Amino acid sequence: MENEPKKTIIEPKRTDGDSKEKVIEPRRIVIMGATSGIGLAVAERLLADGCRLGIAGRNAESLRQLEQRWPGQVVYSEIDITEDKAVGRLEDLISRLGGMDTYFHISGVGYENSTMATPPEVRTMETNVTGFVRMMSTAYRYFRSHGGKGHIAAITSVAGTKGVGRLAAYSTSKRAQQTYLVALEQLANEQGLSIRFSDIRPGWVRTPLLAEGKKYPMLMSVDYAADRIIRGLHRRVTVVDWRWGILSALWRLIPNRLWVHMRLNTNLHLK
Repeated sequence: MENEPKKTIIEPKRTDGDSKEKVIEPRRIVIMGATSGIGLAVAERLLADGCRLGIAGRNAESLRQLEQRWPGQVVYSEIDITEDKAVGRLEDLISRLGGMDTYFHISGVGYENSTMATPPEVRTMETNVTGFVRMMSTAYRYFRSHGGKGHIAAITSVAGTKGVGRLAAYSTSKRAQQTYLVALEQLANEQGLSIRFSDIRPGWVRTPLLAEGKKYPMLMSVDYAADRIIRGLHRRVTVVDWRWGILSALWRLIPNRLWVHMRLNTNLHLK
């Protein structure tokens, strides 16, 4: 069947005379933010690759539909990462999945706010910083208490390279996420844990996050970006794609005294 998971992988027989075959279970991956856009596309690719997924987000119906399309391979939970109870719900999701090998955080919001209205700035920080830290610290504690090894990955953004005026809270939150991943990796090394970290930084991707009818430089389709994001799970830091890698590298070279006089149009709106 097309949607049948790859239940086992058989390793080559060993040469020490022991011909016993070792069965490896499919990877168990929790995706926070798998209801649409990049999260949904990544989830579909991982399912097709035979992974077992625990998917979460605020749109329960979208999660339920994915579970129905991949019976026996998906468990889901409606989780709002801005709520304190999100910790318990994530822990319950991991339990129902039968454990976790990778935690992949894709959830986030962002929009243009040149008027500096307070509510959207605060909401961005509550989701992209407070909610992010709430889920990341939960995943870290899980791996620390279950063998001391695992994989933590997150979608941040090239917007975290510099502070962007029209995206003040968004670009700040993405820089905070990148810094938090580095801090967790340092802590894992200090505590003698074998936890891998992946920071994946896309440029513009055509998702519901972007304003309809607007033109964006170097815009990528969801499918194009999702393929490269999957590859990024095997690396420490990945910029999607190479064009954005060059641009963000140039941004880092611009002194702040010059950067603050540049004008960048973004056209983002609430997700």
